[in-house]
Amino acid sequence: MTAFSALEHLWSLAGCDETALDDIRLIGDDPGLPSVYRVGALAGASIGAQALAAAQCHRLRTGLRQRIEVEQRRALAVFRSERYLRIDDGAAPELRDPLMGFYETRDGRWIQLHTNFPHHRQGVVRVLGCADDHASVSEAIRGWDGAALDQALADAGLCAALIRSPDEWAALPQAVALAALPLFEIERIQSGHEADAPPMPIGRTTCGMADSGGSGSAFTRPLAGVRVLDLSRIIAGPVAGRTLAQHGADVLLVNGPHLPNIAPLVIDNGRGKRSAVLDLRQAHERATLHALANEADVFLQAYRPGALAAHGFSPEALARTSPGIVYVSICAYGHAGPWAQRRGFDSLVQSASGIAWTERAAAGGAAPKHLPCQALDHATGYLAAFGAMVALMRRAVEGGSWHVRVSLAQTGRWLQSLGTIADGWRAPDVSLDDVRDQMQTMASPFGKVLAVGPAESMSATPPRFDRPPVPLGTDAASWSS
Repeated sequence: MTAFSALEHLWSLAGCDETALDDIRLIGDDPGLPSVYRVGALAGASIGAQALAAAQCHRLRTGLRQRIEVEQRRALAVFRSERYLRIDDGAAPELRDPLMGFYETRDGRWIQLHTNFPHHRQGVVRVLGCADDHASVSEAIRGWDGAALDQALADAGLCAALIRSPDEWAALPQAVALAALPLFEIERIQSGHEADAPPMPIGRTTCGMADSGGSGSAFTRPLAGVRVLDLSRIIAGPVAGRTLAQHGADVLLVNGPHLPNIAPLVIDNGRGKRSAVLDLRQAHERATLHALANEADVFLQAYRPGALAAHGFSPEALARTSPGIVYVSICAYGHAGPWAQRRGFDSLVQSASGIAWTERAAAGGAAPKHLPCQALDHATGYLAAFGAMVALMRRAVEGGSWHVRVSLAQTGRWLQSLGTIADGWRAPDVSLDDVRDQMQTMASPFGKVLAVGPAESMSATPPRFDRPPVPLGTDAASWSS
């Protein structure tokens, strides 16, 4: 499947105007990275979809059409943005804990551990009952059967995945549950209120100006005046928030003071955002978040399903208190099925769903092999941003509050459906020097940031980052004037 046919699928699934597809051009073919999967098509289609949605938001506000181009080489660089990040011309960032990786089990299976957060690493060592070093962990895992260890770690709330073939994954109840769901969902929220939210324009007026667009307007960017609360960490959710920011949204990142993060990802995905800290375990700080949500257009969250609902921030609750809200939910394994509450990350979904198995089988190695980028994370982030913009357009025309749902596992299923390229794994890798023309520099509190710029070219509203990344909690938990 080509990138454009994948884009057509996304556009149709979202119920968008098919004539808008005449405004976009996708350039390049797979393999652009060493993989048997069509990662380039995934990148081009997901980035292209959100760029086209941004253009349609702008058109709804101004009546103006524009041309869009997405070159696959640039899209794949963005899909590896965290790898190319540099601070003050220093070394590549360290993104992996030394214990993270594949381990062989007693019954000849392989399991992947994900230990990037200290408490996850400590939990794995505790379950294994061994010393906290690679040799001891390897020896301990050789005393377990793979499926038993996979279940024991999941029961302990830790992050791991047994390496499965695509057929083995497809037979699991979780895969069956996902097969009954679409790639993404954009649904009207039934809040229980008698009066639904009326149609609301995209963004709000600034300095007394009407939302009329035009070259002299404050609304020459697609999402100018749109307020986004970004309650996410690591890659998928932060990429969604970063994407909305590059089209002009006012994005306020809200993290908990007790939640772990990965510093290079805070920098790479914090471009364009302000950053506040709120402890949702405290009633008065939950009240602050409610007040922020009352004035927000988009509430983006990547907690496990139901986690925020326990604090009063379910889609239905916010639709009642903040009519017209666009609520975006991102999770690992989907909102349905027995694994809905299982903790997961991009690489774990690759391992569980057969992607790592297929990459190894094609290349002929002994150990499993991941994709050459965090493709599920990045694509899911772009799909979340795409869904948010489609929902904003629906709200502008139909009114109502909206819920957008995406997951890494559903994105992985879509990637697998695009087919494979037999010798794709032989494609050359792409170094930082190969993408220097796509890098942008920005002064920040962290130092001089060198990072990949947006992939899409838009003739009327080129995406850009108006703010540098800042340390977590730099800003007040309030909307800018």
